[in-house]
Amino acid sequence: MTAPLQRTVALLGASLLAASLLGCANKVSTSGFSGEEREVAQAISNLQADATAGDEQKICRNDFAGAVVERLNAVPGGCRQAVKSQVSEVDSLNMTVQSVQLNPLKGTGAQRTASARVKSVYEGKTRPRTVSLVKEGGKWKISGVS
Repeated sequence: MTAPLQRTVALLGASLLAASLLGCANKVSTSGFSGEEREVAQAISNLQADATAGDEQKICRNDFAGAVVERLNAVPGGCRQAVKSQVSEVDSLNMTVQSVQLNPLKGTGAQRTASARVKSVYEGKTRPRTVSLVKEGGKWKISGVS
């Protein structure tokens, strides 16, 4: 794959991640969770708050995992511009964290991961999505969505 094509694929993947996540956030409740599960739900709530505030810098610095930011920074305009363009296109900022699953560590030096089942409105339809998170520097950060 050529370098320009790789950058385009990286931007498309990261932009879809941003659109999927940012297109589904408003007021995320963490009250149904405790302990580390609550921390995971809080990471999603933090993304919502930063998206609502239009704070692309915080989203890139605090909410997205390093690998996501790295992919976005590899394209013209970088992470902040990609997030800004996605936030400006969001119609509804509503979502519900339905469940959180903490994944067991696999191997020495492995990063802790989790997934959250999130119900959101995307293109006018309520859809369930799975948000992947990774613990970096003691904080949960968004690493993907499917």
